[in-house]
Amino acid sequence: MSKKINNALFFISGTAVGAAAGILFAPEKGRETRSWLSYRLEKYRDTLTDLVEQLMADRDSSLSLAKSEGQRVIQDAKDKAEKLLGDVDSLINEINSRKEL
Repeated sequence: MSKKINNALFFISGTAVGAAAGILFAPEKGRETRSWLSYRLEKYRDTLTDLVEQLMADRDSSLSLAKSEGQRVIQDAKDKAEKLLGDVDSLINEINSRKEL
């Protein structure tokens, strides 16, 4: 797994453990605890949404980079193949011209 995914999993795990501990040991009344928990969960949801968007953007840029690198490799191979074909044609022409002598 990538480092970002591991970090996301640790973040989510820590959030869940922290929320559970907070609920179990909360000195406030239930209504206040639910309000605070709702607020914190919204903040974590926003953070998680940002993280997912960043992961998707990184994935897209990686795919774009891989695609452009692949196209470069294909173009290099094509150029080399065309050069080899030109060399083969030159050799064939040279052999044919020597045959005629």
